[in-house]
Amino acid sequence: MRQGWSDCVVTDNLDAVSIGLPRKAWALFNHTKLTAEALGSLPYQAQPVTLDLVGVHEMHRDLYAKLDALTKRKLRAQKFMDYMTVHFLLGQPERIGHTPGHRHQRIKVDYLRILRGWLFNPDGREAAVLKGWVASRFGLKPLYHNGPLDDYESDTYLQFLSMQSAGIYNTNALENQLDLLYHFCQYELSHQRTVVGDHQVLFRGVNAIDQHDILARGPNNEAIVLLNNLNSFTDDRERASEFGDYIMEVRVPLPKIIFYHDLLPNTFKGEGEVMVIGGLYRVRLVTF
Repeated sequence: MRQGWSDCVVTDNLDAVSIGLPRKAWALFNHTKLTAEALGSLPYQAQPVTLDLVGVHEMHRDLYAKLDALTKRKLRAQKFMDYMTVHFLLGQPERIGHTPGHRHQRIKVDYLRILRGWLFNPDGREAAVLKGWVASRFGLKPLYHNGPLDDYESDTYLQFLSMQSAGIYNTNALENQLDLLYHFCQYELSHQRTVVGDHQVLFRGVNAIDQHDILARGPNNEAIVLLNNLNSFTDDRERASEFGDYIMEVRVPLPKIIFYHDLLPNTFKGEGEVMVIGGLYRVRLVTF
């Protein structure tokens, strides 16, 4: 059951409020060295640490060596995409068991297709794959997909599982592709001169404040909210205003960014998209 603006904790000092990540939002296991409960907490938002998915860097040391040798961002991005094509045999489907002409094969479903699907519909099949991947790798459970996912026996939750399974069926190590995409994103964020410190200020347009789980609110339109395990933000405040009457302004820890619009060449340029892992966040709600 969601808490809204009218029935949450009200305080004059949000710093004095102790709120832990609700149990419904996290799982016991993930692929990082932090617990999901810690990763999704307010202290993590304030003081983040690097997140490494276990084994990814070690398995792809040769890619990192090639990236380190390149000084230009666009060249590194192209090198990454070339590496993905070769390592995951994205251009040679017959080598991974696909039979030409088979009606159930999904040769073209790769990390790029999944990203485009998310941009097209954050409640679609590709989005279900991404939310399932976040749950597996970071231990933060999806809270919403075409409706609340509170009840594991509900039609909404069963439909989510069905979409997730269908989205990943008969693809080539799709979750491992997403693992490497996340690590490349983090690599590039660490090399960006425009990013200072451990956070980036991002924006999200919202129409109804009560569509979000608001756990506490304080002065200056600040609030503590529980976000879905994967969310769309933008680094363009004006762009955010196109999607709602209110703007949610958030200091997002860099390790919780899994993709941003300038990461790969010739893709998603006009969207201003930044994909952010969820959990508890201290936010500021403002009108444009």
